[in-house]
Amino acid sequence: MYQVYFDNVKKASREMVRMSAAVSAEVLTDLSEQLKASTDNILKANLKDLERMDESDPKFDRLQLTAERIEAIANDLVNVAQLPCPVGEVLEQRTLANGLQLEKKRVPLGVVGVIYEARPNVTIDVFALCLRSGNACVLKGGSDAEFSNEALVMVIHQVLQQHQLNPDIVQLLPPDRKATEELMAAVGYVDVLIPRGSQGLINSVRDNAKLPVIETGAGIVHTYFDASGDLELGQEVILNAKTRRVGVCNALDCLVLHVSRLKDLPVLIHPMTKKHVEVYADELAHKQLKGLYPDGLLKVAQESDFGTEFLSHKLAVKTVDSFDEALDHIYRYSSKHSEAIIANDQSLIERYLNEVDAAAVYANTSTAFTDGAQFGLGAEIGISTQKLHARGPMGLKELTSYKWIIRGEGQVRPS
Repeated sequence: MYQVYFDNVKKASREMVRMSAAVSAEVLTDLSEQLKASTDNILKANLKDLERMDESDPKFDRLQLTAERIEAIANDLVNVAQLPCPVGEVLEQRTLANGLQLEKKRVPLGVVGVIYEARPNVTIDVFALCLRSGNACVLKGGSDAEFSNEALVMVIHQVLQQHQLNPDIVQLLPPDRKATEELMAAVGYVDVLIPRGSQGLINSVRDNAKLPVIETGAGIVHTYFDASGDLELGQEVILNAKTRRVGVCNALDCLVLHVSRLKDLPVLIHPMTKKHVEVYADELAHKQLKGLYPDGLLKVAQESDFGTEFLSHKLAVKTVDSFDEALDHIYRYSSKHSEAIIANDQSLIERYLNEVDAAAVYANTSTAFTDGAQFGLGAEIGISTQKLHARGPMGLKELTSYKWIIRGEGQVRPS
């Protein structure tokens, strides 16, 4: 049913091998300006999507576009355009004893498929990173963002045509289940598949795809506040990690607190009362917070509250007797996305950074920084929580593979 999409993008991907870094930079710079000029039309399309979603839905914030957000997306395009194009970079070269000259050179992955939910910014981020790294892309957005995605891809196609480039290098599939099924089975047409969204979406793609998959996992994020932690620093970092944007994968889900700092807990999380954060506290923490945190926002934690990605104004609190118990708790419930420690004890900080198994591990700062743009990657195609090929925010280099180039002068291998 959707075979024509895959045929077209595969053919178009061959043309991208001849695209220069200068041309891709020009396209992205022009697209940045065109997005700003098209703000009103994009917002009208986005409003049609927003009107179909309950504002209390955790995905609402991710779906919503504003003039400021469109400008930020446009600015990220310029950042990507200014980054060095990784294609053609020589990773290794040497001459063998028989005179053969070997080069290991970066090349595009080819055709990148991305399945995502209510995140229209992903449409632009994926296109920008794929174009700059020499890849074509197939986009499969969710029905929640149908009108937004269509409006954004229309702008992309306009700019590509202005540059006399094949618009088929980016294909937007219809937002239906059949399109997802066919994309996951597009062997020979799509080289790699990247899911972005809920754990349910990621699990479904991993379990059902016939293509290589790079998992961009859900973020079940912890911050451990140690006995040596600074209270004022902790207040600011925890507030930012939890409430900056609650619907994103780097938002804090569980505060792990050393038992010796229980008396400081009410002060530590007091700023979150202004944000109406519901706290799901274990027995010791609940007893300490009773009467000192708003009753309507204070709950007794259940076992299921630990290991939950809330994506909302909710926070679990777990008390531990030791640093090692904190590590054990994080090991048990972490999704290996982003984890943090707040401490002044340098030996414990180093242990935490070395021993905690996650794509991004922080000391005395907010997990909100797990983001491709923040890491200087211009944008991101996702945050990989796996260990093969790529881990953490995926930028231009993570969208490349390599090939060996061998030059000779008639050498033959002996029998």
